[in-house]
Amino acid sequence: MKVHHLNCGTMCAPNATLVCHVLLIETAEGLVLVDSGFGLLDIADPVGRVGVERMLIRPVLDPSETAVHQIRALGFEPEDVRHVIATHLDSDHIGGLADFPHATLHLTAAEALAMRRPTEGDRLRFNSMLWEHDPTIVEYRPEGESWRGFTAQELTGISPGIVMIPMPGHTRGHTAIAVDAGHRWVMHCGDAFLHSGTVDGRSPVPGMLAAAENMLAHDRELVQDNHARLADLYRSSGPDLLMVCSHDPGMFEQAAATS
Repeated sequence: MKVHHLNCGTMCAPNATLVCHVLLIETAEGLVLVDSGFGLLDIADPVGRVGVERMLIRPVLDPSETAVHQIRALGFEPEDVRHVIATHLDSDHIGGLADFPHATLHLTAAEALAMRRPTEGDRLRFNSMLWEHDPTIVEYRPEGESWRGFTAQELTGISPGIVMIPMPGHTRGHTAIAVDAGHRWVMHCGDAFLHSGTVDGRSPVPGMLAAAENMLAHDRELVQDNHARLADLYRSSGPDLLMVCSHDPGMFEQAAATS
């Protein structure tokens, strides 16, 4: 499978420029997105769809950065996107979902529960406008074979070589996604961590990002556990694994340059 790395939403947060790192996967059955970043409807209605958090993350909301625009630039049509796999339901991850109304949405069962029966915290965090077009949803529970020591499930209904790795903490149903790109695995960790220093140990995590990570965590203890396990995997792996997160621009640039 060929994997494209797309930035679907530059954000100018205080003291940091962030990206919305999205994977576009070419499979034999069509295109698959891992997350979708911000979309055209977010640009048209940032107050309603992005909400008050736009004042903090300050998204650029450039139409040329939307997944639908970049997919067309690659020679495909929006209808070619058959599936969208969401790491979680925050607006900067699925705002562009509505640009692909015929795509099936894939989630962990815990994250899908937040859509159907939201807690008060879910209502404050998630915006049901983002899925009001009523997509077909397939949900998954943490089961199946292990992937590099993590509980995982291969999404064979989409394509062999795409693996869901439930990683709750940032949200109650957050997940990572690993993709077999042939020459290496690409592991998209979503918001399981926010900065490369968390896993590579080479640079300190900026205080603003560490504070935001704690503030947004559904379960801080699970977030810390994810950090430790992902750092172990990062340091023990070779060139056959590319690990990325959603918002680190350096990780995005490196991935895009070597895809």
